[in-house]
Amino acid sequence: MNTNSSPLGDGGMNVIITGASRGIGKAVAEIFAANDHNLYITSKNDIALYKAMEELQTKFPSITIKAKAFDLSNADEAKKAGKWILDSGIAPDVLINNAGLFEPGSVYNEPEGTLESQMATNVYSAYHFTRTLLPSMMEQKSGHIFNMCSIASLHAYKNGGAYSISKYAMYGFSKNLREEMKSFNIKVTAVHPGAVFTDTWGDYDNSKKRIMEAADIAKMVYASSQLSPAACVEDIVIRPQLGDL
Repeated sequence: MNTNSSPLGDGGMNVIITGASRGIGKAVAEIFAANDHNLYITSKNDIALYKAMEELQTKFPSITIKAKAFDLSNADEAKKAGKWILDSGIAPDVLINNAGLFEPGSVYNEPEGTLESQMATNVYSAYHFTRTLLPSMMEQKSGHIFNMCSIASLHAYKNGGAYSISKYAMYGFSKNLREEMKSFNIKVTAVHPGAVFTDTWGDYDNSKKRIMEAADIAKMVYASSQLSPAACVEDIVIRPQLGDL
């Protein structure tokens, strides 16, 4: 763990990323790996996760990469994932709570159980996972937590429903954690991406770059991790150049 006056990013940090098998999570993993930081990654899909780990380890053989699949929407699984990190004997330098799921719908007609599902995946996962790791980070008085929120955390939009509710809650979690962790020298950043081109968009034609790339978000997260201990980026709001869809 870096405890001197230089940026937290100096040297080989231990970077923990949830939802790391694809999309934004994988892009974030790649940029930290490219800068010689060790990765501890997890996601629900074990096949996709281990494939991502293999690709990253082949591309960046000099760093340590460990992966294990957990369903973080289950509180017990989220706690087990945190214990897996702690049992690895590492100091968590950067934690990126990226696990999430988008289920479209409206409050008045979305299927029963949608809110519970969205809250479990998009909020409770980060809550229980982070709580498991916090004592170690607090003891060392350093670290940086990134919480993947959304433009949907900032304003309601059509067909947002339970997803938007859960993302508002995720932002509340992030803001509260920011206040709690100030005295422990642990930074907390809420990330609010607009539309990002990932496989959830299916066969969407993004040849005209109407929506952002996952690498755009990764670059902003990485840059924010490189500031001096005196500076904390509290919110990253990033939208497509032409605005939200």
